[in-house]
Amino acid sequence: MPKEASGPLNDVRVIEMAGLGPGPFCAMMLADMGADVLRIDRPPREPARRDPRTDLLNRGRRSVAVDLKHPQGAAAVLRLVERADVLIEGFRPGTMERLGLGPDTCLARNARLIYGRMTGWGQSGPLAHAAGHDINYIALSGALHAIGPSDGPPVPPLNLVGDFGGGGMYLAFGIVCALLEARRSGRGQVIDAAMTDGAASLLTMIFGLRAAGLWSDARGTNMLDGGAPFYGTYETADRRYVAIGPIEPKFYRELLGRLGQAAEDLPPREERTAWPALHEKFAALFRTRTREEWSRVLEGTDACFAPVLAPGEAPLHPHNKHRQTFIDIDGVVQPAPAPRFSRTPGAVQRPPPRPGEHGTDALREWGFAPEDIAALTAAGAISTTSIEE
Repeated sequence: MPKEASGPLNDVRVIEMAGLGPGPFCAMMLADMGADVLRIDRPPREPARRDPRTDLLNRGRRSVAVDLKHPQGAAAVLRLVERADVLIEGFRPGTMERLGLGPDTCLARNARLIYGRMTGWGQSGPLAHAAGHDINYIALSGALHAIGPSDGPPVPPLNLVGDFGGGGMYLAFGIVCALLEARRSGRGQVIDAAMTDGAASLLTMIFGLRAAGLWSDARGTNMLDGGAPFYGTYETADRRYVAIGPIEPKFYRELLGRLGQAAEDLPPREERTAWPALHEKFAALFRTRTREEWSRVLEGTDACFAPVLAPGEAPLHPHNKHRQTFIDIDGVVQPAPAPRFSRTPGAVQRPPPRPGEHGTDALREWGFAPEDIAALTAAGAISTTSIEE
């Protein structure tokens, strides 16, 4: 692990209130880019149920275990706020206020603070206080309806669209925007990042196509949702899959040429009524060879082709290996920081911490004297030791 932070955010200090999913993902992105992220965990009560090294969303930062319900614990967080550039929290609306750590209180301590709030439904609205998960948020935004086969139910795209795309990434983008503005104005602000809003924003192009009459609400009938036979996946002879996407005519001609097919012998791709028949032709053709055989014919060409790789296979592909898209840290294979910078590259600063693992050292670096740490520990407001597995 590098001793000094590497990345374009290496002068940014972030407090992360420990949570699940999109909040940690946002903090991971900031830490990957060099930010000094201090994670405020709950004091551990029992050994972790999983190896902390595999909790990859927590990588790159240090952990202090604080009892937020203890008055001295909340007061300690406010002291940290005075030195922070950013605070990230992902609780239900009103929770931080009840803990005495709401945005008004924190901004009174530090007027330049960027206070990032991550929720599913947002800080306001009829559903603001309801429980939910990624699948619910993308359902309300219109994204879930559009994903899945025409003859089946909507299919959740893992939790990529709500938690990480519409949630964590939008919060990270908002934080960097607010940091830039704060350096001009000297003033912080509150960011209300809702996964419903972010997932809806990701649909901007689809809404444009729909307004132009080029997109149907009927799932699985459109260009990019599996309806087009030239933009989808096909099973191969070894029961694996390949993906093709030659939308442009010249790339489609490239595909047909490498498949040994003539356009005049196939149903016309321009006619949507012919799409089912063309799909059947492609399906039968791709079942004649294995995924590896098709890769030898099509990969690296302008046919817009790729093998469909499982997560366990992706790190082994020559392209991913060349670009070091995946890295190995302490025996755990994981995606590398992205995107890449020519002069200030990001890096994984350290493996995921155990709750409270760095309490003493981190608090000292953030301005706490040894006697302060000792007093907080004695009072039970913080825990400076972590429970080993």
